[in-house]
Amino acid sequence: MIEISRQKPKFRFAPSPNGPLHLGHALSAILNHDMAAKAGGDFLLRIEDIDQTRCTPDFETGIYSDLSWLGLRWQEPVRRQSEHFPAYQEALQALIERGLVYPAFLTRGEVKARVTALESDGRPWPRDRDGTPLYPSDDRERSDAERRRLLASGMKHAWRLDMEKALAAACGPLHWQESGDGETSAIPADPAAWGDVVLSRSDAPSSYHLSVVVDDAVQGITHVVRGLDLFHATSIHRLLQTLLGLPEPLYHHHRLLLGSDGKKLSKSMGDTGIAEWRRQGLSPVELRRRICL
Repeated sequence: MIEISRQKPKFRFAPSPNGPLHLGHALSAILNHDMAAKAGGDFLLRIEDIDQTRCTPDFETGIYSDLSWLGLRWQEPVRRQSEHFPAYQEALQALIERGLVYPAFLTRGEVKARVTALESDGRPWPRDRDGTPLYPSDDRERSDAERRRLLASGMKHAWRLDMEKALAAACGPLHWQESGDGETSAIPADPAAWGDVVLSRSDAPSSYHLSVVVDDAVQGITHVVRGLDLFHATSIHRLLQTLLGLPEPLYHHHRLLLGSDGKKLSKSMGDTGIAEWRRQGLSPVELRRRICL
């Protein structure tokens, strides 16, 4: 049973240690820290290190160093996702037992080949908000006997949410409370736009979507402050929170910092990290000014 913490206002910054933090991370971390202080609440730090192939101790150490240099202080202990795999498995198992997820055996290569073949013939394939092709219906439509046979064979698989069944179990329209400009409004959620999302893979015990809702509940997060790039993903989180009986935080999606190419700052694109700005002589106050805080 997931233990849910309910206390005073709690905000969190949750980076992945798979590269150096950049100015976009600084914006999110500072906003969470300052909003927590204004609300008389706590500022928490979570290390989202489920992807053990890309996350490293050196990058994690860099996170602590950068945030400390910015003058931010957080509540201890820091929650590291790699230390809580059983909690995510428990949540997944609850959904499995209710028949709301199914084992998915198609590989990414197989899905890509099918999509490419259809689209080359001029037939469009539905895609999610991020432009990723929705998962085919093959595995969702397998019989229970066939699923058991494939699972018994040891065939690698992911676990995907059966979106149609999940929405039926949610019993009605979903929405989330979005704060901004001093006002709060109800935003209609549209989880169906994402199709049958992955909740667990053979090489990762939990997806971002599953782990983030479990973590927010366990840590008693009352306010989720994060970038606009995750605005639409909130639909999935509200659905999972409803299915798992988890509390709903208040959401605030802030502006994104863009590079010279007009795209959001990214670790993978090698955008200048906070540590590099430090080496160039920028002070924490000057950095705040650079990101318009």
